[in-house]
Amino acid sequence: MALIPAFASLLFYGYSGWALAAFAVAGISDGVDGFVARRFGQESELGTIIDPIADKLLMTTAFIILTLPDIFPPVKHLPVPFWVTAAVIGRDVLIVTVAAAINVMTGFRGFKPSWLGKASTTVQVAAVGLILIAAVFGYTFYLPTVYVIVVFLAVLSGFHYIYFVSSLMRQEENE
Repeated sequence: MALIPAFASLLFYGYSGWALAAFAVAGISDGVDGFVARRFGQESELGTIIDPIADKLLMTTAFIILTLPDIFPPVKHLPVPFWVTAAVIGRDVLIVTVAAAINVMTGFRGFKPSWLGKASTTVQVAAVGLILIAAVFGYTFYLPTVYVIVVFLAVLSGFHYIYFVSSLMRQEENE
């Protein structure tokens, strides 16, 4: 989380190379932290809450800034189209809204990430890295494909999450 303001500032002020480095450090440190916590049994309830929040904050920040006009010099396929950012953020809003509504109405708290949701988040992280690489090196020919994959998985995983949570609720009722 501490790197998010630095990453956002670097990206906003046109230091795409440094933003890419900050993004890489954030990703690597998140991975190492998770591995160490699991490997040495240091997982905590707070960590299981904060880690996905930090991931979502980083992705939301990245996509919003990458969508802003005038962040990059005029290059084909940049900035990120608004519909990509809307799909990424819309999915998260959908999931939080559905989870909150279910919790208020039923008291259910057994929310877990689905495999498709994890895949979508992984693709989003890779996409931000690829977008930053394109911005730094100027090779943007692959970005439309990246955008379509991100949106496809965001939409699919959003609907899958609703189905996944409903099946978890049915399991809990049957126990």
